[in-house]
Amino acid sequence: MEDLTDVYNELIMEHSMNSYNKRKLEKVDYSEIGHNPNCGDEITLELKLNGNIIEDMAFNGHGCAISQASTSIMIDTLKGKSVEEAKEIIKTFIEMIKRETTEEEQLKKLEDAIAFRNVSNMPARVKCALLAWHTIEEILNKEQ
Repeated sequence: MEDLTDVYNELIMEHSMNSYNKRKLEKVDYSEIGHNPNCGDEITLELKLNGNIIEDMAFNGHGCAISQASTSIMIDTLKGKSVEEAKEIIKTFIEMIKRETTEEEQLKKLEDAIAFRNVSNMPARVKCALLAWHTIEEILNKEQ
């Protein structure tokens, strides 16, 4: 049986190399730059809302495999969700990375983003994984 860690690693590598979420949106409601000075990761996150539903998201930028994959998987996870649902998922992801929550029931809502669970064991990679999540959090907090 394949180890779950291997499945997660494959998912992260797949998203870092072939991100179909790395593109420009036609119409954008919000655009925010996220920057991690520690390693030079930089992304521009674009968001299109339909009422309070996240209709579409995309990103551009450069960075390590973890930051690029985390951004792409975050987009897949949040697209189609309401702003309130998205905020709850973002909070849970950040808590998972900071090891503030390990409750399986809570983590289920992260969908594929749970693949980053072990990043909390790699302190140098935590900011890479969180870059996009903090950036979307800033956008959604402005949205109110």
